[in-house]
Amino acid sequence: MNTPRRARRVIAIVAGLAAASLALSGCLYTMIPDTSAPPSTESPAPDTEGVAADLLPYYGQELDWSTCGDGFDCTTVTAPLDWEDPSAGEIELSVIRSRATNGQAIGSLLTNPGGPGASGVGLIRDSLAYAVGEPVREQFDVIGFDPRGVGESTAVRCFDAPEMDAYLFDIPENGRGTDAWAEELRERHAAFAEACDANSDGIIPFITTENSARDMDLLRAVLGDRELNYLGYSYGTFLGATYAKLFPEKVGRLVLDGAVDPAISNLEVDIVQGIGFESALRAYMADCLEGSDCPFRGTVDGAMADLGTLLAGVDRDPLPAADGRELGADSLMTGIVAALYAEESWPYLSLALQGALEGDPETAFLLADFYYDREGGEYLSNQTEAFRTYNCMDYPTEATPDEITAARARLAEEAPTVAPYWFGANPCDDWPYPPTGVREPIAAEGAAPILVIGTTNDPATPYEWSVSLADQLASGVLITREGEGHTGYNKGNACVDEAVEAYLLEGTVPQGDVTCD
Repeated sequence: MNTPRRARRVIAIVAGLAAASLALSGCLYTMIPDTSAPPSTESPAPDTEGVAADLLPYYGQELDWSTCGDGFDCTTVTAPLDWEDPSAGEIELSVIRSRATNGQAIGSLLTNPGGPGASGVGLIRDSLAYAVGEPVREQFDVIGFDPRGVGESTAVRCFDAPEMDAYLFDIPENGRGTDAWAEELRERHAAFAEACDANSDGIIPFITTENSARDMDLLRAVLGDRELNYLGYSYGTFLGATYAKLFPEKVGRLVLDGAVDPAISNLEVDIVQGIGFESALRAYMADCLEGSDCPFRGTVDGAMADLGTLLAGVDRDPLPAADGRELGADSLMTGIVAALYAEESWPYLSLALQGALEGDPETAFLLADFYYDREGGEYLSNQTEAFRTYNCMDYPTEATPDEITAARARLAEEAPTVAPYWFGANPCDDWPYPPTGVREPIAAEGAAPILVIGTTNDPATPYEWSVSLADQLASGVLITREGEGHTGYNKGNACVDEAVEAYLLEGTVPQGDVTCD
């Protein structure tokens, strides 16, 4: 098969960037005052108003920008390792800027691509046009940053590439679902956690969303903005909502796209996401069956059953790949999940499934490697390590055995294809530090209006989470995109794009929720 390399390039462009041509439902708008910063200069004065004395060295730092590619400037910002004790050490935050193309920026717009663990520097440097629409790029200095623990900032380090390959791809020796299988997975997770602690120079306890939100306020201040303007995708919505909780008076124009519900447990997240990916898989299958190149035939129910048979088959007899790895059900499911983030990736899912049916795992591994940011046997980022760290520090592990049993029964009923490969040992059970995060509604009383975007068949951040977050926020306004894929802004939907850009650029807030269909 000569398609995998081409598929890798295309998926890297379109994953998470679903496109649709949608129209705006009738809605009214109101205006909020324009409180954005004056046009940016090369070295704007930091905003230190009201800052505590022990934080002034951080909030008062002046940025030293240098060119770092065509049209980009880069700098580093020093932040306290521990915001509760600024004397306990420091970390570095890597920041990139794309200057407003009209030369008269109305302020800075911070962005976050999600994860947790995805690189905000990489998002802007490699995918600026996909991250932010042209009207916004024209009027804002668009800012990407790697949150603490991530990428080019002071980063979490765990395994080297061969160790990571073994952790992510080695087939367990014991049969799925047995006590020995669960213990084998637990031992793997424990070894990973121990390596993270040993190789991360003491930063693990401080890699939390609350600390990262405090870092964002520091970035706002040293960029010279009185209020935070922000566009956050996926996990980035939780980061943005946490900022609004901590600093409601500093909220400028916040867009939270593909929301995470801050009030639900890690167990509930797992269940709802599993159901969401089953729904997206059924939508893929319905579309696939209409074409001549689909590897399945018959009804959606029949095709889903055939896919279940394929998964069970590679679970029993993994498919050997040219690089020595074996494709089992877990890696195949990872590839399926990767392709379901965007409708444009569905043809590559068909290639992967057709290959697996024919005994060829290469395209399925291509998708799984994309998910893990792996290429040529190397990991291009530390997103897997950072993802695990944030989640283990943010989510209390309080589920009882009865709750876990009930959750798995629900998943088996509502997501029968996904369910057998969705649960294993909890990777945070042996984490070296107790979680410090809380799961609770976020109201952010006193914050300016905040836009929340939800896509109706988003598998990764199901639509119900966006509805919930918009309801929790005292000033939340919901924009609904009816369609497939993860997130809604700048994905070819004129309705969503116009509403978001009117808000960011003009302060125009929809007077009531908006539905784009």
